[in-house]
Amino acid sequence: MVGIGIIGCGSITKWRHAPEYDGNKNAKIQGFYDPISDRAREMTSRYGGKIYNTVEEMLADPIIEAVSVCTANSYHAPLSIQALKAGKHVLCEKPMATSVEDAEAMIAAAKEAGKYLMIGHNQRLVEAHKKAKKILASGELGKVITFSTNFSHAGPELWSADKSAKTWFFNKKDAFMGAMGDLGIHKADLIRWLIGDEIKEVKAYVTTLDKKGPDGKLIEIDDNAICLLQSRTGIIGTLTSSWTNYGNENNSTVLYCTEGTMKIYDNPDFPLEIVKKDGEKIYYKIGGIQTNASQTKSGIIDQFVASIEAGTSPEISGEEGLAALRIIFACFESSAKGDKVVLE
Repeated sequence: MVGIGIIGCGSITKWRHAPEYDGNKNAKIQGFYDPISDRAREMTSRYGGKIYNTVEEMLADPIIEAVSVCTANSYHAPLSIQALKAGKHVLCEKPMATSVEDAEAMIAAAKEAGKYLMIGHNQRLVEAHKKAKKILASGELGKVITFSTNFSHAGPELWSADKSAKTWFFNKKDAFMGAMGDLGIHKADLIRWLIGDEIKEVKAYVTTLDKKGPDGKLIEIDDNAICLLQSRTGIIGTLTSSWTNYGNENNSTVLYCTEGTMKIYDNPDFPLEIVKKDGEKIYYKIGGIQTNASQTKSGIIDQFVASIEAGTSPEISGEEGLAALRIIFACFESSAKGDKVVLE
């Protein structure tokens, strides 16, 4: 039984971390911390455990073996490092850090402490994505030539705890980056995992087009990005992230291969659709994807707990989180320079 502490009690804790730990027979939530104590109180009323007055108090408690870091982006790295140095395993929400240097420091802290660091890239664990990975690896569709991957919805202010333009997602100090850190990072991780290749070059437009803060002015962080990516083996594709999709949420990925096309979460009736080169169509009715309106079980918490119980490093490690983060930062750099950026 793994004793769990949760740092931050906003929507991601409310809809994912707390209920998923509560539903895991090998985990026990021992307590919560949030600077807004009423949020921690709400969680303890549902799931038990104690309210910690400070992060330090939680990390000093020996019944806490592992923590989830569910705060605003800017606090992910410092709190994760603090927890790792205190001897706790860490599941950190994405994006894992606001700089490559901080992400590397997190990885180093985990190694030094001999503890696990896992990043919440849950899209790898969705059933249609897992099935897609197996099909691509089998060679049934030949080689991937190009792809498009998209994550867009109407904005975090509709889902976050504040539910207004005052949300921390729009505050540059807390969030550091916008739609790319919220949505694009998911697709950066997913696409490199699906194609089994690293991205070597990007050309991107990352901008702010519509979202406004409480003052009525455009927010200081991105609400849209369209990025062109090229892998080491020459696969080319687009990654789009947006907070200004005021229609239906788009969480789709399409891969165009030498022997056909794979469409994931593109068809509302079938999460995975294959169209072969000869015209044959194969449909898979397999698992929905989490949306702001439907927060189904992600699998992230179960994998984190299982990793600790088994004493094996989690698949979605700090190194994996950093690989996705490098893509995002390269896109920001490309947009600022108006030129392509080559990843090292």
